[in-house]
Amino acid sequence: MASLPSITNNPDIRFLGRLLGDVIRAYGGEELFKRTEYIRSTSVDRHRGVAGADAIDQGLDRLSLDETLDFVRGFMLFSMLANLAEDRQGITTDEGADVAHTLTRLAEDGIHRAQVMALMQNALIAPVLTAHPTEVRRKSMIDHRNRIADLMALKDRGIDETEDGDQVDEAILRQIALLWQTRVLRRERLYVTDEVETALAYLRDVFLPTLPALYARWDRALGERCPSFLKPGSWIGGDRDGNPYVTAASLEHAMQRAAETAIGHYLDAVNALGAELSISTEISHVNGEVGRLAESSGDHALSRADEPYRRALSGIYARLAATHQKLVGKRPPLPGPLTGEAYDTPQELRDDLASIARALAANGSGTLASGGALGRLIRAVEVFGFHLATLDLRQNSAVHERVVAELLKGAGVEADYLSLDEDARVALLRRELESPRPLTSPYAEYSEETAGELAILHAAARAHATYGRECIRNYVISMAQSVSDLLEVHLMLKEAGLYVPGEQPQAHIMVVPLFETVADLEAAPAIMADWFALPEVAAVARARGHQEVMIGYSDSNKDGGYLTSTWQLSRGSTALAPVFEKAGVAIQLFHGRGGAVGRGGGSAFAAIQAQPPGTVQGRIRITEQGEVIAAKYGTRASAMVNLEAMTAATLRASLEPVRLAAADSERFCTAMDELSATAFKAYRGLVYETDGFRTFFRQMTPIAEISGLKIGSRPASRKKSDAIEDLRAIPWVFSWSQARVMLPGWYGVGAALQAFPDKGLLREMAAGWPFFAATLANMEMVLAKSDMGVAARYAALVEDRAMADRIFGQIRDGWQATHDGLLTITRQTRLLEKHPALETSIRLRTPYIEPLNLLQIELLKRYRAGEEDPRIGEGILLSINAIATALRNSG
Repeated sequence: MASLPSITNNPDIRFLGRLLGDVIRAYGGEELFKRTEYIRSTSVDRHRGVAGADAIDQGLDRLSLDETLDFVRGFMLFSMLANLAEDRQGITTDEGADVAHTLTRLAEDGIHRAQVMALMQNALIAPVLTAHPTEVRRKSMIDHRNRIADLMALKDRGIDETEDGDQVDEAILRQIALLWQTRVLRRERLYVTDEVETALAYLRDVFLPTLPALYARWDRALGERCPSFLKPGSWIGGDRDGNPYVTAASLEHAMQRAAETAIGHYLDAVNALGAELSISTEISHVNGEVGRLAESSGDHALSRADEPYRRALSGIYARLAATHQKLVGKRPPLPGPLTGEAYDTPQELRDDLASIARALAANGSGTLASGGALGRLIRAVEVFGFHLATLDLRQNSAVHERVVAELLKGAGVEADYLSLDEDARVALLRRELESPRPLTSPYAEYSEETAGELAILHAAARAHATYGRECIRNYVISMAQSVSDLLEVHLMLKEAGLYVPGEQPQAHIMVVPLFETVADLEAAPAIMADWFALPEVAAVARARGHQEVMIGYSDSNKDGGYLTSTWQLSRGSTALAPVFEKAGVAIQLFHGRGGAVGRGGGSAFAAIQAQPPGTVQGRIRITEQGEVIAAKYGTRASAMVNLEAMTAATLRASLEPVRLAAADSERFCTAMDELSATAFKAYRGLVYETDGFRTFFRQMTPIAEISGLKIGSRPASRKKSDAIEDLRAIPWVFSWSQARVMLPGWYGVGAALQAFPDKGLLREMAAGWPFFAATLANMEMVLAKSDMGVAARYAALVEDRAMADRIFGQIRDGWQATHDGLLTITRQTRLLEKHPALETSIRLRTPYIEPLNLLQIELLKRYRAGEEDPRIGEGILLSINAIATALRNSG
């Protein structure tokens, strides 16, 4: 094996690590500092290959339980600070992932700005925040981390003192001291309202100020004002699939708090503009639009008689305050002295602000209207409206079947809907959708499930009436497997007036099928073809202009393994494109990605560019969840980078010419079919066909203990069962990450690469096909973060030693085959040889992860042996938190 190059900590890591050491010494004592430093240094020496380091006792067994808890916290905090330092150094960013660079590249391909603008006119790019629970850190920890990031930014600019007069280095030290003394673990289960507030914090503190700034940058790059095509979405408060705690009340709470956040932001911005626009009619001419706004404002103060802009803004503020009262149900914190009529729509507010902008543009050179605070506010209103983020509804198709069956039976239409075959169901549902007659009756009694689902839909209808239709646009159907699954939701929407029958039927909320398993992905094109074959459906879709399909990375991976999942997602997307083209409807794919590679993680910039030709078309939505939200959108700076990368990749995927020759594409796809089939067989053979695997998994990994983390409101399993089929994909992936196996991100690929005869063809594919290159790059990162030596220690937790040796032997051999096959294809002598920044990042943190793994294993042994000291359970949960922080994309 080739010797590894030496690695050097970047200056930020050295600086922050030194301060953390000072904090541990000051608050934990000299003895804890020495023991922590000894464990750290011996682990680092061992991983750097220092002679004799393997024989040195690491000192872990001499830690008391209290010292263990402190040690784990210390290593977790180091990892958090290392993550911050790496983000600041841009290690996780992709080269050329910005709009300006993309415009230049497109121009080189003969694609001009006018074509880019035409695409943007009908584009939609939406990061959708979900509450899927893989963020193990409390919000308080993330807040301290972000304050350190802000202080480090001051250091970058050579500023030694904060605005409050504190020395910057001392302020950073204080934040680290606060981190050390902040409770890491949540004591109580998260509720939906907690998840709503967490999402609102990101939307308020990051998205609201960041998106207008990004648009201003893009306007400059384009030389004209671009449309508002990038908008955030959310599932939090509307995603009911497997979460009984999401109700009509939680939906209404989420919508109301979102409106309060958006309008509060606008009130602050209008107030600041009023202070800024001190233009006097004694000096400057003011056009009639602003004059009319000023006269109708009700602001007759003599001190502002010659300041029409301030008076106009006073009137806008009064109307916004009335809007706050109307939509939120209470007066804003600073209501203002004037009264006004509430705005009916965000467009009315935008029109008033645009009148001020036109008046400013009419004077001088237009400098005052070229952007600035007013331009950012207008852009914010366009993007966020009064709803802040479009909220999706989601529920499982099995629930819809039961609800529709009950409604049809109660209305005397069909006594046993569930017994009907698909053709009969479709015929019945279509007949009912033609009729304006409702199925529900205010005098009927319904089951708790049906009443709850109807209540959600009526709450959505009230939200449309209150906040506008942009507040809820999509209804995602989990486990969608037939046309009737989609029609059932239309029937339910009709009960709330959200689907309107007639010669030109209208669907105010779009039904979105979610195809999750490998079989579902294979069936998706036929289902959508049958869907568009219904004339009333085709009419609704063409009137809307697009139809969304969601594809699930998590369950398809758990079902068929990494390579098959990735390929079936690409294959399914490719097969959908001609179905949509024939229907005359634009395709909009919604990618259900998680943080881990086994759940679609990895570079979004590379992943979007690797989408099949014709499947992006300027429209894409992507889930953002768990620890990924904090990593990508924790600060304005990181949000700017990641949102711009998403946009640049979408423009490229939509407009760049296809560079892969048709003949090569056919050869590569044929090869992928063969690779996928082999990988699928190997993965299914291990996970679903190996005797004892379910027991092995539950005893080797901390899956049971992970349920003790208070990281989400959703249960870990869909049913009360220990079957892997019923386990949610998040804990499945998360537990393998903790045990350093990362099995969902690579297993089966080694068997496929090993069996494929033409290694030269595989090298061609890796070099010339973005899809295959991105697939291998994500897997390579996972392989580098896994450790079969550490994993073997977790396997020793399995009680049946013969079974453990047998199954773990398969896993270890599969890892080695994947590792060797990858290096052969990519022509490398070691993992990440061609990605030195990522290699350095992983090698830097590996010595800090291994001691955490070893401590976790010992604590698991004691816990499972029945020791009742509460510090053991707390230590396990702390170690889970610390390992997840160090691995970064683990869930």
